[in-house]
Formats: sequence, structure tokens, C-alpha cells
Amino acid sequence: MKTEILVVDKSVNSKKTYAQAVDMLNAGQVVAFPTETVYGLGAVATDDTAVKRIFEAKGRPSDNPLIVHIGTIEELHDYIEDIPPVAKKCMEAFWPGPLTLVMKAKPGVLAPSVTAGLSTVGMRMPDHPVALELLRTLQKPVAAPSANRSGKPSPTKAEHVAEDLNGIIPCILDGGITGIGLESTVLDVTLHPPVILRPGGVTKEMLENVIGPVLEPSHEEQRIESTPKAPGMKYTHYSPEAPVFLIEETANIRAAIENLQQQGHKVALLAPKTYKETAADYFFTFGEENNLEQMGAHLYDALRSCDKTDATIILATATSKKGMGSAIMNRLEKAAGEKWFTL
Repeated sequence: MKTEILVVDKSVNSKKTYAQAVDMLNAGQVVAFPTETVYGLGAVATDDTAVKRIFEAKGRPSDNPLIVHIGTIEELHDYIEDIPPVAKKCMEAFWPGPLTLVMKAKPGVLAPSVTAGLSTVGMRMPDHPVALELLRTLQKPVAAPSANRSGKPSPTKAEHVAEDLNGIIPCILDGGITGIGLESTVLDVTLHPPVILRPGGVTKEMLENVIGPVLEPSHEEQRIESTPKAPGMKYTHYSPEAPVFLIEETANIRAAIENLQQQGHKVALLAPKTYKETAADYFFTFGEENNLEQMGAHLYDALRSCDKTDATIILATATSKKGMGSAIMNRLEKAAGEKWFTL
């Protein structure tokens, strides 16, 4: 299969491009497109055959539910049985935006492969001009996980999508670099108080300012349930080829690198700019120290960059779990399989 990369930006007349992508979706194909979080791999969410093509392209387990993207809030009533008041408050405050709301799905409307056998579904309205234009032109719901091979770091550029899925999918809409760089927050509003199933760009603190108390289970607590309600809760995600180890910023990072090199390792270090002068074989920066927005935006690109080196081990500095740090550490812990490096 030849994968077409279609550029959509302000300098291009994109009506024809959107029409091509919409035609592919209507024909039951999958299309990769940018959102404000990461690139998504979309199929019409009411077409089970099309949705199964997402799982095939990604190599994704079929018991992992998908998030459904819509272009207008009004569409929600077509797919959701009951919209709780707390969900309405969240939508008023954060839609369009990086917040997925898990609610009771209307039976028999969405493709069975979308919900993975659950009675609930995650819905979101992305805050990206390309995603919104595509959805509003299509006028159908689109199921879309991240547009990468399962287990790999999520794509924040069209070239990342091509690295994983070139020749596997028919079309990539290239809308440039995504903004936030981490997948959306997933909030289950069927529970009281609501529960964060996956942290993201809308933080616990931001939610509590709007709707009051919200629970955010630890990484260990999330694993207690056998069936995931949200993407990213059951399987290893976001991992480059070389093993990743987390390391505290307060640790002696130079000594850790020297120790690993003495063992014959080539070391890639993912850290703030202040660590550039270490003796690591490869250095990829998250940005300025304590700038969590920069760290989130650069994380996946840095993890993917490691795969283009011959590094045999990756050290990634940890950050606090406050605010956006919760989402960053969630992804880093998964990338590392919760492994920490100590001398």
C-alpha cells in the first residue's frame, strides 16, 4: 500500500485534501490526523470493519477500548445515553480540548470494537483546526487512538506516523507538530466522585476548580482492575527499543552514566538542558528545567530520537507529579516499565 502524506496548513488550499481524507474514511479506510495532543489514527466509529483496521494497522490488542472524536458538542446526544451534569460542566470548561469523558454509551450505535465490550465509551472534541475541520466535514464520529505501532512512543509529527505506519495505512494528514504532546486526560464521569483513568493536559487541579473532588489513582492502583476502561491502562506503552530507566534528578547522574559506560553500555540521557554537559553518549533535552509544558511536548520526540542511535540503555530524569507532571510521569513510568536506576 502506498501511503499518501497530504499537507494541510494555512498556505495551502486544503478543501480538496479534506475531501480526499473524508472519502477514504467513508470508504471504510483509516486516516492519520493531528490533534492538539498527538496524531490520531482514525476510522468511522460506527463502522466495525473500519475500526478493526485500526487494530490491524497498530498491532493493538482488541480488548483495549478506543476514544471517539466528534466535531460538535451537539453530536454527543447521538452516542451517549445519559450526559451527567458534571460532564456538562467539564465540556463547558474544557471542550474543545485535551479531555476525554467516559460516559454510558447508547447500545448498538457505535461499533462493538470501539468499546471493547464495555457499556461505556470515551468521547472528546479535539482542539486542533485540522481535526475539527476533518470531523465537521465528515459529520460522523471518528474512533482514533494514537497513530503509532502499539507499544511505541506516540507520534507528535507526521514523520513519526510515517516511521511506524508507512505502507500500512493509506493517508496521513500532515498538520505540523502537535502542541501538548501527551494524550488527553481521560475522566470517568460515571463514578462519584469522577475518576481520572489517564492523566493528561487537563490536570486534576484544573478539574477540581470546575467540578470539585476528583480521584486520581496511582499507577499501581490503576492495575488492580482486570479490564481497562481507558486506553493506556493495561499494556506497556511509549517504549523505544533500548530499555528505559528512570533516575531522580537529585541522583549523581554523571556517576550513573560513568558506571553504565564501564559496563559497556552506550547511554542516552533524557533530561533538562542543564544536564547537557554530562558524558552521556547521546543527549536529548526535555527543555528548560521545571518547565512541564516543554517536557510534555518534547517527551515522545525524545524517546523516538533514541531509536535513531545505537544507545543500549536510556536514562530519563523524573519530575514531580504535580499538575502536568502527573501525566509526564505516567508516560515515563510506562516507558520504563517502572524501572529505576540506582548505583
